[in-house]
Amino acid sequence: MTDFTTKLPRNLYRATQVQALDRIAIEEFGIAGFQLMQVAGAVAFNQLLEAWPQVQHLRIFVGSGNNGGDGYIVAGLAREHGLGVELIAVADPQQLKGDARIAWQWAGERAVQVIACADFLAEAHPAHLHTVIVDALLGTGLDREVAGEYRQAIEHINAEDCPVLALDIPSGLSADTGEQLGIAVCADHTVTFIGMKQGLLTHRGRDFTGSIHFSDLDIPEGVYSATTAPAPSALRIDINITSKILVPRTRSSHKGSHGHVVVLGGDYGYGGAALMAAEAALRTGAGLVSLITRTCHRPAVLARRPELMVLGTEDEGAEVAEQISKASVIVLGPGLGRRPWGQDLFRQALSAQIAHNIPLVMDADGLNLLAQRSANPLKRDNWILTPHPGEAATLLDCSVAAIQNDRFTAVRSLLQRWGGSCLLKGSGSLLCVESEDSAQVQVFLSTEGNAGMATAGMGDVLSGIIAGLVAQGHSMQTSLCCGVCIHGEAADLAMVAEGERGMVATDLFPFIRQLVNPSIA
Repeated sequence: MTDFTTKLPRNLYRATQVQALDRIAIEEFGIAGFQLMQVAGAVAFNQLLEAWPQVQHLRIFVGSGNNGGDGYIVAGLAREHGLGVELIAVADPQQLKGDARIAWQWAGERAVQVIACADFLAEAHPAHLHTVIVDALLGTGLDREVAGEYRQAIEHINAEDCPVLALDIPSGLSADTGEQLGIAVCADHTVTFIGMKQGLLTHRGRDFTGSIHFSDLDIPEGVYSATTAPAPSALRIDINITSKILVPRTRSSHKGSHGHVVVLGGDYGYGGAALMAAEAALRTGAGLVSLITRTCHRPAVLARRPELMVLGTEDEGAEVAEQISKASVIVLGPGLGRRPWGQDLFRQALSAQIAHNIPLVMDADGLNLLAQRSANPLKRDNWILTPHPGEAATLLDCSVAAIQNDRFTAVRSLLQRWGGSCLLKGSGSLLCVESEDSAQVQVFLSTEGNAGMATAGMGDVLSGIIAGLVAQGHSMQTSLCCGVCIHGEAADLAMVAEGERGMVATDLFPFIRQLVNPSIA
């Protein structure tokens, strides 16, 4: 499945970085700021007409900065197009400066009348037929909670039963973190400019943006590659990355060519978690998969998936350590629990990892047991940690709110504290890895996935996918990036097939198999 996000730029930026790109375009490439504003307004207006071709009236809310200037341009173009226009200004246009003031004057030349926001809000204003609201209140520089008339204006926008177009970013949303700064405009479409803001694609950002459209405003490519240009803060990834990595197998390959995944987990009451991880590894293409679990789970496991090799830990003479030592990669955590049984498997897995230098994918209670060592944290290069926000908070000794309020900082902190490669799951999952030569840290953001994934077992399936890729010889960084994209895309395909609500983790299996064979898709 492809959606609008696959058309967005790969490079993601923080607000200050986009401001730097804007400055380079103006100061080093001689592009007038008002020219950029005119192009932005035209792009936004054309997108509005494409999204709502029956529009007859615009209600445009403008602020005091350049974001408001873009709104004035849209208002002038709408008047030229013959549309009705209500322009509501929070800031007195007489006090505008720079390009925003020029934009106000330009709009005035096209008979755009300005209504003071306080006057507008003081009376009831029923929306006209086929009205679209344009949000041009607050731009990307917002770094504090929205208050005063700006808050009142946003409350009005959100209360109206009209579609909304946001210019550059929904007002009230942090461009850096995706955090809602007290209140934010809930847009149906967002047109963003010059640089793709990282906060639009993660955390609450995805709740407020609607469909996102990007325009570089026709600035030269040299702006992005200039010596003074900032390096992207993160890179967006999607399912398209897998086509170059998951190439057809050689005809002479055999099961031993594609690795051996060993999954440890499935305490009493949680046998399904370990089973799903193991089956996901099989469906991703691992040559062999062993499951070390409670003995009582063996009949059910073999009934569902006889291709798995199952070792019950209560079996007489069970050689757990020997079995782990055979692994190409270990999955530790699905359904593991925190009782002595799980603690023992945890210790054995970590010992085997050290003794045999085996890559390890850790999830669920594996992460919770690891967090118990936070006073003297282990740090290893050859593991992948896959926490959701709650588990990440435990690993970093902080609140879930602290994790979610700045997910980019959180995922970097996970890597710094625990090493390896780290995934912070959630809306707009973030991945933090070291380059192959450990020279730098890189953050990736995956745009696949949907709300149907908010159900038990999804993380277990993801762990199995990642391990299945590692087993087949891909690097841990590559396996993590591809695994997250395959997992999210499989869920998107399952959503298209039968909808979000009611999706379960095993619904992904048929689509996983399709996606790991991109050459026949």
